[in-house]
Amino acid sequence: MKNIAVLASGSGSNLQAIMEAVERGDIRGGRVSLVISDRKNAYALERARGKGIPALHFSALKYSSREEYDRALVTYLEKRQIDLVVLAGFMRLLTPYFVLCFHQRILNIHPALLPSFPGVRGVEDALNYGVKVTGCTVHFVDEGMDTGPIILQEAVPVYDNDTTETLHQRIHAVEHRLYPRAIHLVLNDKVTIKGRRCIIDED
Repeated sequence: MKNIAVLASGSGSNLQAIMEAVERGDIRGGRVSLVISDRKNAYALERARGKGIPALHFSALKYSSREEYDRALVTYLEKRQIDLVVLAGFMRLLTPYFVLCFHQRILNIHPALLPSFPGVRGVEDALNYGVKVTGCTVHFVDEGMDTGPIILQEAVPVYDNDTTETLHQRIHAVEHRLYPRAIHLVLNDKVTIKGRRCIIDED
């Protein structure tokens, strides 16, 4: 059984979907063993504790730089024998050191169809640009911002009366289904990276 650490900064709705997917058996071969947040009052921590999962506030204020923070975080994750790091609304850009230590073992979900609209305003940027279709993307994390190889994507239509909030709600509903599926595939060695392409073997 592989150990998953979920890093979150906010409410943790994707974390909730992942924990429930583990309980249902939709994610096999792994369990959420640890939840970490850079924000003390993140509701994600309460969600984890409600499931009996260790949850830790890892404050950046104790460290002089991003690099020092990430080195301490990597040390902690390695001590807990974490196999896969899952970012679920974690609002910190990981340093190259962290990415190297967990090479091809870090996943992120982004609320747009990458490579379009990267960054923290993906939903708003897509809406303002006037696209008719957006969506969400699960990808491996590399040293860039939302630039790693894409594992899964799914489209979400944009309606004429959409606001950022209504569009984000519909994207979230897809995320809650797509992210657990991607985690299951990675945990069970069903994803092979060839160049920038992720080849999925679901047989």
